[in-house]
Amino acid sequence: MIRDPFLDTQGIHNFRDYGGWETADGRQVKTGLLWRSGQHVGASEADLAAVHALDIRTVIDLRGLSERERNPCKRPDGFAGEVHFYEGETTSSPPHMDVDEAITTAEFARQRMMAVYTRMPRNPAMATMFSRYLTLLAERGGASLVHCFAGKDRTGVAAMLLLHILGVDRERQMAEFLRTNEAPTFEVLAAQSVPGIEARLGRKLDEEAVKALLEVHEDYLHTFWHEVEEDHGSLDSWLENAIGVDELLKDALRARYLT
Repeated sequence: MIRDPFLDTQGIHNFRDYGGWETADGRQVKTGLLWRSGQHVGASEADLAAVHALDIRTVIDLRGLSERERNPCKRPDGFAGEVHFYEGETTSSPPHMDVDEAITTAEFARQRMMAVYTRMPRNPAMATMFSRYLTLLAERGGASLVHCFAGKDRTGVAAMLLLHILGVDRERQMAEFLRTNEAPTFEVLAAQSVPGIEARLGRKLDEEAVKALLEVHEDYLHTFWHEVEEDHGSLDSWLENAIGVDELLKDALRARYLT
């Protein structure tokens, strides 16, 4: 894709359109319908106006109850869409915030993130939300937004799942996943995350540890795929058996989002 997929925002991290990718059979994922981002707790008035112009009708918030209570998202004035979320906790804490006293080096930080992607395929709450997201995409018209705290881990997997169903190959799925590292709003996420992590640790994070926690890396998504395949043999089998994605749902998603 030559176009810039990122929305110009001041207080929302990683807001972008993840359509536009070519499928293995030469079709293309529609643009302007599939948006993803981090949380909107710090959205400016200009941000809200820009979001309002997108006419987003469905928001899927992958954060758990305590995350939403600590960081209530702002919505544009006149927002008439539906917001869907999980009634309980989707994780013990935002994945990149799940830290301990050993997190001050990049390797320990990376291992913590690898553990997140090892657990995610077996997390019942996330299975529920991934299922709900894919079902809503098929049922509801107009544009949608999926987000979590940082818009990179839970949201990154949600976007990957749809691209897989639509026939985008793994190389492009990974390219979309890694595009998070190109987001021009890294400092927004750092401001929302690093002080809390450092307060929990009682010490400063080194620069490489911050990157390991706040960026994404190929081995994170490879770990997710590996764990799924270890348990179910294939991503398609996991989608069918753990997420409830049957051929009718796949066909509906392809009909709606491919051109």
